[in-house]
Amino acid sequence: MNTASGGLGLAAPAPGWSIGADVVVVGSGVAGLTAALRCTAAGLRTVVVTKARLDDGSTRWAQGGIAAALGEGDTPGQHLDDTLVAGAGLCDEEAVRALVTEGAPAVRRLIEAGAEFDRTADGALQLTREGGHHRRRIAHAGGDATGVEVARALGAAVREAAVRTVENALVLDLLKDAAGRTAGVTLHVMGEGLHDGVGAVLAPAVVLATGGMGQVFAATTNPAVSTGDGVALALRAGAEVSDIEFVQFHPTVLFLGAGAEGRQPLVSEAVRGEGAHLVDAAGVRFMLGQHELAELAPRDIVAKAIMRRMRERGAEHMYLDARHFGRAMWETRFPTILAACRAHGIDPVSEPVPVAPAAHYASGGVRTDLRGRTGVPGLYACGEVACTGVHGANRLASNSLLEGLVFAERIADDVAAAHRAGAAPAHAPQGEGSAAVVPLVDPAARVRIQRIMSAGAGVLRSAEGLRGAAEALDAVQPGPVRPDPVRPDAVRPDLVRPDAARPAKAAEPGVEAWETTNLLAVARALVAAARLREETRGCHWREDFPDRDDDRWRRHLVLGLGPDASLTVAATDTEALDRGPGSTPRPEQDRSQGAAT
Repeated sequence: MNTASGGLGLAAPAPGWSIGADVVVVGSGVAGLTAALRCTAAGLRTVVVTKARLDDGSTRWAQGGIAAALGEGDTPGQHLDDTLVAGAGLCDEEAVRALVTEGAPAVRRLIEAGAEFDRTADGALQLTREGGHHRRRIAHAGGDATGVEVARALGAAVREAAVRTVENALVLDLLKDAAGRTAGVTLHVMGEGLHDGVGAVLAPAVVLATGGMGQVFAATTNPAVSTGDGVALALRAGAEVSDIEFVQFHPTVLFLGAGAEGRQPLVSEAVRGEGAHLVDAAGVRFMLGQHELAELAPRDIVAKAIMRRMRERGAEHMYLDARHFGRAMWETRFPTILAACRAHGIDPVSEPVPVAPAAHYASGGVRTDLRGRTGVPGLYACGEVACTGVHGANRLASNSLLEGLVFAERIADDVAAAHRAGAAPAHAPQGEGSAAVVPLVDPAARVRIQRIMSAGAGVLRSAEGLRGAAEALDAVQPGPVRPDPVRPDAVRPDLVRPDAARPAKAAEPGVEAWETTNLLAVARALVAAARLREETRGCHWREDFPDRDDDRWRRHLVLGLGPDASLTVAATDTEALDRGPGSTPRPEQDRSQGAAT
């Protein structure tokens, strides 16, 4: 087993090698590389651990761009207002204010680091609009290849700065010292190289920037590496997770057939920002009259409108019509999307593009404060893996890359300050054998988990569907069974109805088993929160509770793992909307389902 201290750890061989650092950054997207560069600039010995190659994370798939108040007449206040509206009452306004105030300077620093954005003829940044934005404030690169350019620029900067990097490495668990403080991570390096097999990076500060968890669903825009590893690690380490029920389904994903699974091609919101129309098979623009911004309404509204129209028409998809762009605009502004469509036999220049919603972005994640700190001393989180309070119940388009920039810089500054103050000495991890072993899931269950989640916890949710999903997930691996969903003002131990656990044989340690185990952990947490939230808000759509209910549900759901490895769910106070890790959720925690996975 690993050497995670005090609590839970994946079944894994003991580390056979180790390296030391002042800070280890797990992930190589915009958040991870920004944090690594800033920590290195502050003189910290920094190690980047990434699951694939340095530039193969989720960032490179970002098409639209980075939102910031960069245009003439735009202000951080206007950006803040649009973000709060999209977040449907659950944003932390202080976190959003930090994002929009520090956002434009952060983008300029990214440009100084080498990122080349599209420019107008007079050299100004070329800005576009996306859903939920009332102004053109989206900076983009390569037409629709912003993520590729950001990944290229940051990767080049990391190499130039000679930041130590461990590629093709799956992080396993957090290491802690005897006092429960962060002491590093265990990881498994896949393939041959300087390091191989299970090892450890020893450091008093760990920054989780592991990206999303889209692979928990059968169809997603996320790459194969997005298996929720950071969220699962944080739960096992004793950190809290919040707002995990709010998974954004991108409205316009290229429809490849009803049975299509895995990563699906995204049709960027910027296409609508430039004037494309959503239509049904009869050519009717069904978003007109649905919202003042029509096709540019916030993503949750557009996704719901598409699903409703599909049900009304008995259709499997709708269409995005941008034939009026003409060939030249498609080839210069959206070359990546054009190529993806043509690769699947669709020519947007001459025909509408079939689209349907698919899992895209996790608005929630590991609960942090405004410096990226979790409830575990020395453990930080930023980017999609984190819940900073910026996104609330629904992320505003193109705020994700900006959040990665801004909060990564904040984390790096906090880590550097702690290092200078001598508050972060190197602590030896507690000895092997101190953590309870989490039995691993058979990798063959991965597809089953994904199909369960898409069927029961996808765009449309209900008590019946979520209950079925919970029961099906319980059958994947032994452990206490989830109780009936309860209201946050009536969480009592006597409401829990445990059922008999189902026996199963644990899988052998290995990358596929570790990933599948992480997926199951994330799936169970998401379903637990979605069952509890009996309302429709943002990208959480309950068919049986179709209205937003601020009186009862303007609160965050906070999840953790109890001492006996059961999943706990609690709600924050309605008035306080507490954000800080370690703040006391109200009411008392519900002892909910969950073998610790």
